[in-house]
Amino acid sequence: MAVTIMAPKTKDKAAKVFDDQITTIAELRRQVKHFVALREWQQFHSPKNLSMAIAVEAAELLDLFKWQTQTESKRLSASGKFRTAVAAELADILIFELAFANSIDLDLSKTVLRKLMKNKKKYPARIYKGKYSLD
Repeated sequence: MAVTIMAPKTKDKAAKVFDDQITTIAELRRQVKHFVALREWQQFHSPKNLSMAIAVEAAELLDLFKWQTQTESKRLSASGKFRTAVAAELADILIFELAFANSIDLDLSKTVLRKLMKNKKKYPARIYKGKYSLD
């Protein structure tokens, strides 16, 4: 589902639709920065506060899945009100992550790719394929 917020920075001034296929991390960061600035919330966005907010929102996501089996969690996440609730919590987490990156001027693309390269060496596919640990 596409969502319209504020026009993305593109040469096409009519482009106002966002989805994962066309929206960049930079655009999401710009949206969050704009949202925060309009409310003058930068004053509250310290690394401590934002890390705590991420943890709280992650706990709310965990709470949705409390007491469910693996099968139930997959089935419920596929559609309906439960999927909507999951999406809302994931959005909250990502919004706070983007706000955190904005507050400390962290390039998320470089950071994620560096971490993936580190994990690629730490968990080689030939050894870990189909396994979460070597135990």
